[in-house]
Amino acid sequence: MSQEQQTLLQQKITFHGAGAMAEAIVRGLISRLVVRPQDITMLNRSNQKRQEELSSRYAVHTGTAAHSQEILSGSPVIVLAMKPKDAAAALKELGPLLSPDQLIVSVIAGLSIRTMQTLLGRKQPIARTMPNTSSTIGLGATGLAFSNEITDEQRSTVMTMFEAVGIVTIVPEDKLEILTGISGSGPAYVYYLMEAMIAAGIRGGLSSQQSRDLTVQTVLGASRMVQQTGLEPMKLRSDVTSPGGATQAALKKLDEGDFFENVIAAVNRCAERSREMGAALEGDLKNE
Repeated sequence: MSQEQQTLLQQKITFHGAGAMAEAIVRGLISRLVVRPQDITMLNRSNQKRQEELSSRYAVHTGTAAHSQEILSGSPVIVLAMKPKDAAAALKELGPLLSPDQLIVSVIAGLSIRTMQTLLGRKQPIARTMPNTSSTIGLGATGLAFSNEITDEQRSTVMTMFEAVGIVTIVPEDKLEILTGISGSGPAYVYYLMEAMIAAGIRGGLSSQQSRDLTVQTVLGASRMVQQTGLEPMKLRSDVTSPGGATQAALKKLDEGDFFENVIAAVNRCAERSREMGAALEGDLKNE
């Protein structure tokens, strides 16, 4: 690796879980020269085919179940990226393997720092994060909250990881759920809108490719307009809405379905569900 290609972090990172979010982060970290592929290990115990795909695609290490304990105990940074339903068992197994200075970075929705430390059986340094899949192209939006045990160096490591794949917002932990509703799950709302716009174009007689291209460019352009002009979405919307015109008629139709309030309700329901998942896991823990 040339001097120009030196990565921002030289630490070894292990992803405990290898789903879509883990892959998105790994792709972003590698493509933006944050971490070398050979310094990343991805563990996914139940799916050997998935392991082979990731190794071939990104040149990262993958670990078998037989060697996972050794890998985890020796990794300075462990990213928890398994499904919430698998988290309790995984954390209980992980706790005895850890040394006090190992950093835990969680991307598991709804799982509080207190619950994670309880499951680990120790006051481990933990960064609780909520990224989104746009991290894969360096346009992610990640919320961060830190445990009291985090050192300045560990905080810097987490910031470097996620700033390299998008923007980062540090919030009190109790605000991560609403952040999940906005940016964590937010891409899905936009994709759903795009699906509807593409479908409308096709039903109106455009080709599938024409509808897709026009929709993608429209969403991209609208987002860039907000970003680059610094104007509020309300102002930009007003600028393209002539009284009695076609755009106003379209917006009126959306308002008939209470579009604005439904989006707010969707964000709030997402945050609520995130809290429910965390509460359910805590409830399971108390009942054991």
